[in-house]
Amino acid sequence: MKEVNTTVQSFKESIFATMSALAAKNEAINLGQGFPDFDGPLWIRDLARNSFDGKNQYAPAMGVRPLRSSISNYYKSFYGLDFDIDSQITVTNGATEAIFSTCLALINPGDEVIVLEPFYDSYLAAIKLAGGIPVPVTLKAPEFSFDLKELEKAFGPKTKMIFFNSPHNPTGKVFSKEEMQSISRLVIKHDTYLVSDEVYEFLTFDGLKHLPIATLEGMRDRVITISSGGKTFGLTGWKIGWITASEKLSHAIRMVHQFNTFSVCTPLQYAVAEALSKLDSYVPEFVKQYGELRDFFIEGIVEKGFKPIKSEGTYFVLVPTPNGITDIDYCSELIKTKKVASIPLSPFYSKSNEGENYIRFCFAKKKETLAKALMNLS
Repeated sequence: MKEVNTTVQSFKESIFATMSALAAKNEAINLGQGFPDFDGPLWIRDLARNSFDGKNQYAPAMGVRPLRSSISNYYKSFYGLDFDIDSQITVTNGATEAIFSTCLALINPGDEVIVLEPFYDSYLAAIKLAGGIPVPVTLKAPEFSFDLKELEKAFGPKTKMIFFNSPHNPTGKVFSKEEMQSISRLVIKHDTYLVSDEVYEFLTFDGLKHLPIATLEGMRDRVITISSGGKTFGLTGWKIGWITASEKLSHAIRMVHQFNTFSVCTPLQYAVAEALSKLDSYVPEFVKQYGELRDFFIEGIVEKGFKPIKSEGTYFVLVPTPNGITDIDYCSELIKTKKVASIPLSPFYSKSNEGENYIRFCFAKKKETLAKALMNLS
């Protein structure tokens, strides 16, 4: 029989699946995968229950109008960005589908795409399946800042786009306006696009505020912004994501989306539409809840002798590995001897070995789950 796609042949099982399987085998507490072990707010789930009456057929490919309207309203209210609901907003099957549809729509074989490592693992898969060539630029630990000269060197005549993620998974970093301005100047200079993954946009701590890179001068029509109701409302299984972009870019992405998933779960779109209209009252409690979990976990692991990097946003906190032990070996050791699962950082790199020095814990868990994990880590 003929071979399957050679690019797919090169893919390996996700590190999340590998570590979760090892955690299950060893009956370990799973602080690896990035989702809460509790449901999102009851009031949002009630909205979903009430959304099923008369709303169970295919939605329009671009998303139901109330959701696109809510997305447009919050971008305008929170960030001063004005997106047309008919031509510049597309609802997708989660942020991951948004990433894949964007890559397939915009990348031609041989195009180069800059990725800041460590990166969310689906970026590389999407780029490669579209025929693109990833060009990694390493964020330097422990601040996870880029070297501007290294970044500028990565741009060239074949550069089509750069992937940007803030708040950043897996490091928990929130990029400063100055850092984003440096990236923007290079994007404009080299006439490229920028894919901005902002799924953790509302989960920033210690007074930090998210700033979409599309708000910077000259970037509005170059940026493809991706976000998700799953992370915002702690309902990752709902898979309601969206893309905001110029009419030209949105049209191209929609051409891929319509032949991929076509449309997204209709009743849940209506629930998320109403939930987004309540962001002003919801977000402060959301940040408070997760901030308390972050602080509880960080204080606990510090007492156990760990030296975590305090996350500025997202669900995650990084911890250095002991000298002489790689991240994968250390994760395996913690699962087997302490019954606590985390994620090694090295699979999120393709150029540097810096990831071997860190593991990632997810603190988006019930307080009792975190307390049990901390007891095991003693």
